[in-house]
Parts: sequence; structure tokens; C-alpha cells
Amino acid sequence: MRLTLLVVLCAISMSASAQWFTKHERFAQLPQIQDHSVSRFAKADLRKDQKIRNKTIAPSQYNLEVSEDFVMKTAQHNMRFRIYNLASYNFSDLARLYVQQNRFSEAKWYFLQSNFLSRQQNNDKLTINNLINLAGVKADIGDFSLAQQDLFEARDMASAHGWLIDLISVEKKLKSIQNSRITSTRAELRYASNAMLSQPAVD
Repeated sequence: MRLTLLVVLCAISMSASAQWFTKHERFAQLPQIQDHSVSRFAKADLRKDQKIRNKTIAPSQYNLEVSEDFVMKTAQHNMRFRIYNLASYNFSDLARLYVQQNRFSEAKWYFLQSNFLSRQQNNDKLTINNLINLAGVKADIGDFSLAQQDLFEARDMASAHGWLIDLISVEKKLKSIQNSRITSTRAELRYASNAMLSQPAVD
């Protein structure tokens, strides 16, 4: 009885795990590494980093919405607990996110709020940065004169502190806005002249 039971169990186990008689596919042998120095890892990482840097990835709408939600909650927390210095940076970050989405009216409002808080905290660096960004938003809307006023104010603040890098940034933005203003004026004049030419002559 025991012998019969042993034979039956052996037959069942052999049929359940009958991998010993199946033929497995043999893969090609991996090539031997010739360079055994540590420097090869640095080279490989450098090549990978260069590929990542060369690939420009545009932020998706989902990423922008997630970032907006996170920064908004952080700003609400900082405002609730009167941490105004950090809240001014949060508002500035929110405004930049809105600029990326071409939501200029919201971006303008948050830059103004950040400016109000940064002036209260005597954070002139952030105020200058906000004025430069705010001028860019106003120029995009078409308020070139107001944009120039913001840049003149930022230039005065930067020169009062002797901050050369900020002065250069303001001057670059001023030139950019002046060029945009000239371009838009020429386009308006061209449009107006074309409209006048297309009108029928009245006797």
C-alpha cells in the first residue's frame, strides 16, 4: 500500500513540475567589459545628462494645475499665519504660473499682491523682480506706457542700491518693450493704411 502510494505521488509531482525535460532557449553570452576603471561610469552619466539637457520638455497643463494648487495652498497657509515674507514669494510664483498659461489678468493681480507684501517687508530685490515681470505682463496686454513706468521705478530702486545685475535686467526689459511697442505701432499703421486703401472712393 505504501509503495503504491509512493509511486502515485512521484508520478503526480513529476507531471506537475516537469521542467527537467523541456528545452530552454540559450541566449548569447554578454560581451566582456574591457574598461574596468571607475571613469566609465562618470562618462556614461555625463552622456545621459547631456541627452536630458538637450531634450526640452514643455510643461503640461496637468503639471501647471498641480503646481498652481500646491502654491495656492502654501500661500493661503502663509497668509493665515501672517508669514508675509514667504507669502510674497508664493504670490510671485503663482503669477509666473499664470503667465505660462497666458492668464495675464490673474498674473498681473498676483504680481501686484506680491509687490504690496514685498514693500511692507522692505524686500527690494523681490520688488524689483516683480516690477520687471509686471512690466512684461502689461506689455503683453498692450499697456506699454504703464510697463515703462514700472521699469523706471525698478531702475531707480536698483540704482539706489547699486545693484548692477538688476540694472542690466531692467535695461534689457526696457529695450525689449520699446521694440515691441514700435513693432505693434507699425502693425497698426499698416492695418490702418490697408483699410483706407480697401475703402471705395466717394465722388
